[in-house]
Amino acid sequence: MSLSMAIKVTRKDQGEANENIIRRFNRKVLQSGMMPLKKSQLRFSKPISKRERRIRAIIREARKAEKTERIKLGLR
Repeated sequence: MSLSMAIKVTRKDQGEANENIIRRFNRKVLQSGMMPLKKSQLRFSKPISKRERRIRAIIREARKAEKTERIKLGLR
């Protein structure tokens, strides 16, 4: 099934329960492989520049040093 294709589930007969329709829809969604793709698109973030990574690393190291210093002093 193509990823750009909409998933359509129709009622088999008038007596079919809604739970069965939902179950068939969920199965088709899982089989299509669409969910992992969409989840990865939700979590996409632009790559961080080298400069920004360096700045964040410096801040992280400073916080870590401050935390260990406070632990040594018994403040935490």
